[in-house]
Parts: sequence; structure tokens; C-alpha cells
Amino acid sequence: MDPKKFLYKGEGLNKTAIGDYLGERDDFNIQVLHAFVELHEFTDLNLVQALRQFLWSFRLPGEAQKIDRMMEAFAQRYCQCNPGVFQSTDTCYILSFAIIMLNTSLHNPNVKDKPTVERFISMNRGINDGGDLPEELLRNLYESIKNEPFKIPEDDGNDLTHTFFNPDREGWLLKLGGRVKTWKRRWFILTDNCLYYFEYTTDKEPRGIIPLENLSIREVEDKKPNCFELFIPDNKDQVIKACKTEADGRVVEGNHTFYRISAPTTEEKDEWMNSIKAAISRDPFYEMLAARKKKVSSMKRH
Repeated sequence: MDPKKFLYKGEGLNKTAIGDYLGERDDFNIQVLHAFVELHEFTDLNLVQALRQFLWSFRLPGEAQKIDRMMEAFAQRYCQCNPGVFQSTDTCYILSFAIIMLNTSLHNPNVKDKPTVERFISMNRGINDGGDLPEELLRNLYESIKNEPFKIPEDDGNDLTHTFFNPDREGWLLKLGGRVKTWKRRWFILTDNCLYYFEYTTDKEPRGIIPLENLSIREVEDKKPNCFELFIPDNKDQVIKACKTEADGRVVEGNHTFYRISAPTTEEKDEWMNSIKAAISRDPFYEMLAARKKKVSSMKRH
């Protein structure tokens, strides 16, 4: 049987494996990817409808380069089926990523700051080869995702839309206070490019959330053994963007210029550091979106 049709029908196939195969860089795999995408009929579908169909046919892999190839092929096919909707495939690519990220933000129970339709519109200004997309189009896409999240194939896997349900790492660690320099034992969960900490494993709400974007990690010597810290490179006194819940329930901004953490053993310290390093470097949606927006804005200037 023709490989593309075999994968498209997908009967009995693991959809994580399909995603990994289609994302490979070998010439043959890339040919199969483009042929696979051409089996999708996107004519007269809005972008969310097309993404629903596309993302149901396999499971997005976790590697940035694979996602980039697959979403590039999707954007080309969508624009081929719907000429005139977007100025370029770059616009379609950027908006597709923005929609996938919106889906995660709106439907992940641990994202407290839900983006509004106004923020979604503002985030996508200037992406149509320097111009703005029609506001009505963006409002319709936002409402569609808000009312019905993407249905993701239920395979075992590590796709980026479901990371909260499979944390990268969790366990007990000691954390040094920001203003009051005392060590507190906290239950840490690493997921969604954030480090959450709880007072007890049974708590529903975290005591604090540390977004890992723009942070670095290093091993440090301390009286406490097995220490590492999170810090902002090249910024000595800048407070890390994070939040915590006070005893009275108020959510306040953190006041750490660095987060110092102690693990129970050397082995656990190394495992936590490796997992956090991987999480910091693995934020492909944001990285690829930024790269493509940069490309579009530089084209606009020339």
C-alpha cells in the first residue's frame, strides 16, 4: 500500500509514531509528509477547522524541527486550498502556532491568566505581511477554540499540548525563601516550561509558579548539599518574573532575584538540572513563532 495512504487511514497505527515518522528529515519522509498533507482537503474550512482535522490525524512530536516541518507543510497546503485568505504561508504558519498555543492556554487548568480575545487579536497584529488580519476572522477563531478544545489522539506520547498531564519531573525539594532566607520543603512539578511548587502533594493550587522563559540554571556551593539555582543571565538585581500565593490566599509577584534549590541526593540534583535545562531549551512554539515573525517583519522593511 502507498505509505501516505497507509498513514492517513491510520487503522491500528500509533498516532505518536505517525507524527514522529512524518517529522523525520530524510528526503523520503519529507516526500511522504507532503503527500500525506495533500490527502487533507481544507477547501472552505477556516483555519481552526483545518487544524482540527490535521491534528487529529497524528500526534505532534516534541521536537522543534519536526514540528516546524509539519506545520510548514500544513500552511502550504491550507493556502493552496484557500487562496486569498492569507497574504503568505508565513502568515498561516504564525497564526496556526498562535491558535495551538491559545488552545493550551485556554484549556490547561494550571494556566490561571487566560488570554482574552483582545489579547489574542493584539498578539497577531502585523502578521499578514505587515498588515493586520480581519478582526472578525480572529474573533471567530478564538471563539471556536474557547468553545471546543482540540481533540488530541489518545496515544502514549509527549506531545506539547498535553504536557501538564505527564509532568517532566516531580518530587520533594528544599527552596530558599526570597526575603526571609529560610529553607522550606516543597513538592515541585516541572511541566509546560514552568516550575510549580506546592506545600503538599494533595494541594490543588500551587504555592508558586516560576516560568522558565529567559532563565538559566547553574550548580552552586552552599552549606546545604546538592544545590542549584535559577537566575536571569546578565542581570544581577532583576527580580525573576514569577508569582506565589500568600497564606491569606492573595496571589502576589515573587521577589527572588534567583531561586536556590536543594535536592535530597546528588543524583536527584543532576536529574532535576538536566530536566530543567531540557525544559528551558524546549519551547519550540514560542521560538519558532518568534523566528517566523522576525522573518515577516524583515521582509516588510525591504
